[in-house]
Amino acid sequence: MKKVNFTNPMIPIFLIVLVDVLGMTIILPLLPFYSESLGATPFVVGMIVAVYGLCQFIAGPILGQASDKVGRKKILVISQVGTCIGFILLGLSNTLWLIFLARIIDGLTAGNISVAQAYISDVTEPKDRTKAFGILGSAFSLGFIIGPALSGFLAKYGAHVPIFLAAGLSFLSIVATMTILPHTEIHASSEKRNKFAAKNIHKYFNVKEVAPLLMQFFAFIFAFAFFMSGFAMFLGEKFFFHGQHFGPQQVGLVFTFIGCLSLIVQVGLLKKLSSSLGEKKLIILGFITMGAGYFFVGEIATIPFLLAALILNTFGSAVLRPSITSAITKVVPRDQQGAILGVTQSLQSVAQIVAPLIGGYLIGQGNLSGWAWTCSSIAFAGLLIMIYQNRAFKKVAVIE
Repeated sequence: MKKVNFTNPMIPIFLIVLVDVLGMTIILPLLPFYSESLGATPFVVGMIVAVYGLCQFIAGPILGQASDKVGRKKILVISQVGTCIGFILLGLSNTLWLIFLARIIDGLTAGNISVAQAYISDVTEPKDRTKAFGILGSAFSLGFIIGPALSGFLAKYGAHVPIFLAAGLSFLSIVATMTILPHTEIHASSEKRNKFAAKNIHKYFNVKEVAPLLMQFFAFIFAFAFFMSGFAMFLGEKFFFHGQHFGPQQVGLVFTFIGCLSLIVQVGLLKKLSSSLGEKKLIILGFITMGAGYFFVGEIATIPFLLAALILNTFGSAVLRPSITSAITKVVPRDQQGAILGVTQSLQSVAQIVAPLIGGYLIGQGNLSGWAWTCSSIAFAGLLIMIYQNRAFKKVAVIE
């Protein structure tokens, strides 16, 4: 029997990220309903999401820099173990404080994606990065197809069931990392590393080639975090199925629809669009469609129009993440890939701290349109940054 060839490092990293994202997307549509069943308000749900982001903000750059020093594989395993423990504790939770503790543990070890991105930077040439990050994006998309569908289907047997499935998938991710992921060369520089996120963020934002891209990434990820952290509650408040408010099953199906759209873009369109338009124009197009989609979500009141709006914003987010991430990795030296992607992880964490709190407050006040229009405004702010500050595409930065 012919053995599966895992010598291409993109194959195991794809499988590892896919399993990891599956665990995350199983939790995503379920967590608001699970928390509310234990007495959480929309704002408290936002706090649960935010505390994860706060812990991720603290740990992200440390894990990214550690991966530069000791290797990507070791840090991936540590990160995945924390995720698995967090899921198990979440499944055992019967009070809100246990949910908070589970998300804190997961957040403090949440370097999976940034380390995986650094790994891709290690094993690909700059000209192939957009395609490689597109493959990583397709793992996200596939996870968004399967995970929410599983969550919605299994939730009828009890909220704990899909959570423990997520824990099992996380354990499989650990096994896959330890057994099939090749080691990469360590790219640690001799310079003294900054240990804290704030210092690293300040350093890279002072580099004129890097700062515009980081600002664009932050606008994208803030709008995305704002939308994703509140979308399940938004659907539960605004839409009905057979006379009942949307629940985990209906929300899971909507998230699955988003995943299908994103996968079509990542697998079928991204490579062609990147080749024909280039990263700069693709980022502009992404911000326009993302912002427009979020705006229309705030305007519509029927499911068909909701799905139409989701086509727009899903296309935008699907092309933005790999394009901006690829551009960022091209403007820093190779030995700082882990550090800069740790900074992007920290920016993502800042978004995940602030956005759920604001979004939870707006939804809790019944301001559903205002919630969606805020998402839209942030995305269009990213477009303005892209238009007026695009020097970062010209050359690799010299970073002191």
